Formats: sequence, structure tokens, C-alpha cells
Amino acid sequence: MRFAVIGGTGLIGSQVVKALNAAGHEAVPHSQSTGVDVITGQGLDEALTGADVVVNLTNSPTFDDASLAFFRTSMDNLLAAAEGAGVGHFVILSIVGTDQVPEMDYYRAKTLQEKILADGPIPYSIVRATQFMDFMDAVLSWTADADTVRLPVTPIQPIASGDVADAVAEVAAGPPLNGIRNIAGPEIFPLDELGRITLSRKGDPRTVVTDPTAGMFAVVKGDVLTDRNAHLAPTRYADWLS
Repeated sequence: MRFAVIGGTGLIGSQVVKALNAAGHEAVPHSQSTGVDVITGQGLDEALTGADVVVNLTNSPTFDDASLAFFRTSMDNLLAAAEGAGVGHFVILSIVGTDQVPEMDYYRAKTLQEKILADGPIPYSIVRATQFMDFMDAVLSWTADADTVRLPVTPIQPIASGDVADAVAEVAAGPPLNGIRNIAGPEIFPLDELGRITLSRKGDPRTVVTDPTAGMFAVVKGDVLTDRNAHLAPTRYADWLS
């Protein structure tokens, strides 16, 4: 099959392209660097011509309320181009629990993206992943100073980006789900504990202070960002750190 991977040069997209091509398909990466702009629509018609499947892995440049407009405009443009090209399957990557955290602008924006896809004219699949192991350094940086990192006890089920890419490629190569598949890492940690493990393994002398008000994940209630019944990926966090 032929795949148009929008956002195909990023962390997940580049690995999805590699996985699909390794499986014998033709996956073509598209991004702003290749002349495709999901907001203006530039290059979309050409990128989607002849594609059997569109995999949309683009992301908003911000996590604030501007992300709502990004996903609304990008999805409207992509769906119109995909319908015009006769695409038979449209895949996006979303977040486990995204519809359970309306306090976060970005999560509301991802929920909007899912709704636009589900209400659209093309058979679809939504892959929801838990938090990427690859983003842990960024999470630590949000509330760090020279001596400490403040983190809440929010339960996190980290997943390696390579496992995410493999799952997205598998779903994209299959029949449309017309629904959601949750994927997650094999272990659940309180975020503060995950921070301590990360700093220790990296030889970072800073101390993690448990703070229920610290950082973006402080607004999350309960364990909605985890899913013990998800399709579990194989990579454990300690192995990934190694």
C-alpha cells in the first residue's frame, strides 16, 4: 500500500515511515520541510495523490489554547484533501485519557482532533498512546531549578517512541478501526518516582520534591493517563534508559 505520512520527518513520523517501508509498503514522509503546510493547505493535494492511507502525525507548535485552532484547521484541510484524493483510511496519534482532562488546553485540542476525524467522511483509526519516555527530560525541566525538581504523584505509564511508531504502523497497515486503540508502556509509576529514577540513572544530583501543584500534570485527577487494559508495549523504562 501507499502511505502519505504527514509530519513524517518528526520523532514518531520518521520511525513510522521506516517501519512501513521495512514491511514492504511505500511510505512517503511529508512536512513543512518538504513543502507541505497543513495550515495553509500548501502541497496537500499533491502529497495525498495516490495514497491509500493518510497518517497524520503533525503537532501543534504550542500547548496553550492556540492548539485548538491548529488542530481544527489542519484536520479540516487534511480531510478535504484526503476525500478529494480518494483516501480509504485516515490515522491519527492521540493521547490516552485526553478526553478526561478538560483543564488542559492541549488535551482539549486533541479531543477536538479526534472528534473532527470521527465525524468526517473517511474511515479512520485513532491510536492513543501514554506519555513518551523520550519526553521525560522536558517534563523534568518544567519545574526544575539548580537543586530540585518538583513533581506531582500523577500516575504515568511511559512508552518508548519506537514502540509507539510500531503500533501506529501496524494500525495504519490494517483495516480502519473506526474507533480507538490504546497503547501503553508495561509499567506504571508515580511521576515523582519516575523523576527520581531518571535523575539517578543519569547521575543527576538534583533532588525530586513531591509537589501536587507542580507542572502541567498537576491538574490530572486520578489515573486517567494510564490504562492497564491497553495494548502493552515491550520496552521497560529501565531498559530504555540504558
